[in-house]
Amino acid sequence: MMIRHYLLALQFFTRIPVTGRLATWVGYSPAMLRASAGHFPGIGWLVGGLTALFFWGAHTLLPQQAATVFVAVVLSTVFSVMLTGAFHEDGLADLADGLGGHVSREKSLEIMKDSRIGTYGAVALILALSTKFALLSLLGQVNLLATFMAIFLAHVTSRMMPLLIIKSLPHVGDTPQSKSKPLADAIDYPTLVVAAIWCVSAFALIAYVYPSWVWIAGLLAALCACWWMRRFLSHRIQGFTGDALGATQQVSELAFYLGILLAWN
Repeated sequence: MMIRHYLLALQFFTRIPVTGRLATWVGYSPAMLRASAGHFPGIGWLVGGLTALFFWGAHTLLPQQAATVFVAVVLSTVFSVMLTGAFHEDGLADLADGLGGHVSREKSLEIMKDSRIGTYGAVALILALSTKFALLSLLGQVNLLATFMAIFLAHVTSRMMPLLIIKSLPHVGDTPQSKSKPLADAIDYPTLVVAAIWCVSAFALIAYVYPSWVWIAGLLAALCACWWMRRFLSHRIQGFTGDALGATQQVSELAFYLGILLAWN
């Protein structure tokens, strides 16, 4: 069942194909989707690990110039977006469109359901991607190996943060149609324990290879970002939507990189 839950999460959150007989074997039910939530950081293991390897490969193959790190960061980000189908970036854009202006809670939720992107969403995406490029490029100039590991850890850690939002806030989306509705019914503590095991094992692996307290700084920064997102969502819409979860992942990932850089000196 754990393998089926992991593959369901993989099917839900990435473009990696889980089709045909394999998809039939995995199956689907709201209860299974709730159970698969514990494997969200495990999806970070796969996406983050592949993205980190892509970054390292691109940096190795490109001509070694001043802009090499920046180009490798951009290419690896493109790769990660292709893996996930811009799933979380889409959530960030929709949330920014819904909550960027001074409109009522009901109007905000209505705007978030619109598939078209507006000014706030476009600006949020540009700023988020630009910030990611800048932070990782700077980290790459400081320590290339740390950048490789930070990409992996950030993807794992940032996928834990939406679970904390789900656990602490009610779902306020269009419940009959929302893809995130099954996750809102209840995420129990065993599910959180599974997610925590994925996270702890990732930190243990990185700490074994490259011991440093900057990883803890990154984690604390991601937790602060999650706390801020929870306060913001609670104030503006009194709960969370699927878009809010995607935005939380994006903000937490950026905060992780920033925390590492701030702690480096």
